[in-house]
Amino acid sequence: MSQYLFIFVTALALALVFTPAAIKIAPKIGAIDIPKDNRRMHTKAMPRFGGLAIYIGTVGSMLIFLPYSTSLAGVTAGGTLMFIVGIIDDIKGMPAKIKLGFQVICAVILYQFGVGIFFIGNPFGNGYYFLPWFVSLLVTVIWVVGITNTINLIDGLDGLAAGVAFIASLSIAYIAHIDLRIEICMAMLAIAGSALGFLPYNFNPARIFMGDGGSLFLGFMLAGLSVMSPLKGATAVATVVPVLVLGLPIFDTTFAILRRLVNKRPIMEADKGHLHHRIMAAGLGQKRTVLMLYGISGIMGVAAILMSRDLFIESIFLVIIAATFIYVFLKDQSSGTLKLKAVNTESIEKMEKKQKQKRREV
Repeated sequence: MSQYLFIFVTALALALVFTPAAIKIAPKIGAIDIPKDNRRMHTKAMPRFGGLAIYIGTVGSMLIFLPYSTSLAGVTAGGTLMFIVGIIDDIKGMPAKIKLGFQVICAVILYQFGVGIFFIGNPFGNGYYFLPWFVSLLVTVIWVVGITNTINLIDGLDGLAAGVAFIASLSIAYIAHIDLRIEICMAMLAIAGSALGFLPYNFNPARIFMGDGGSLFLGFMLAGLSVMSPLKGATAVATVVPVLVLGLPIFDTTFAILRRLVNKRPIMEADKGHLHHRIMAAGLGQKRTVLMLYGISGIMGVAAILMSRDLFIESIFLVIIAATFIYVFLKDQSSGTLKLKAVNTESIEKMEKKQKQKRREV
């Protein structure tokens, strides 16, 4: 347990120390987020170099406390390249297709180091089915690219991506500890510590954003470590647990893709239809919206823990509760929009009546 505490505290301390440094460095290298459209929640230029602190906190503590292994080397190498790609995008910008290409390369690097989805559990009993190598590679690439982008896409409110990453990594760390996957547990605690150390500077009102360097790195690390050594390799639960833990960003990303396909818009095009945007539209502030989404993410994390213990009914019950919360929030957003329209219509009618009355008096 002392090892767990040491790696978590070290990552947290490194992130706390390097985040102020990142705030000072950002303007000098041009890593500044200037609000150019109404999709952004901030109104002033903000440094977006927080990924530096998250990267140093995570990788630094892993190098200090974890012994070398081929799998960890692959995750670290892919994560480093992903971080560099994100930083370049934060400073100079990068076309979506090129960024996607680098994400695929990072996933292939991971696979070459022996980290990937090589089998699926038998849903009807014990045992598992090995996948052909080309299927395994394809599934691994889809998983890594998908999860990497889910964290990137939810990074739309102060503290949201960092908090969700903290909750997700802590949940997987606990599951890994119970299953005696010490290496994964400690690596996940490094991510959790870095995310938590960055959060005081990123929570509303934020002083710095993590940028693509931070969100892409966090997403890649969560994706890679969650399949590095299946948490329960002999059952179908092995593939379900990471999906439950990351249920909130996965839902938001899937919903965004479907929404853009229905509206015949490019899948990679940014919009203001994400779950956090919709909750904000209901009249809630950033802090309340983020805390509510933390709650949903926490519920999904507990559901994943219960699922890993074969408590399927209890896990499904929690998933239903989380889904109900999301449904209520979306309905409130719709109701809030309708009320706002009604108020606007009523105000316009009152103004028209006053104008008519003034004309009669004249």
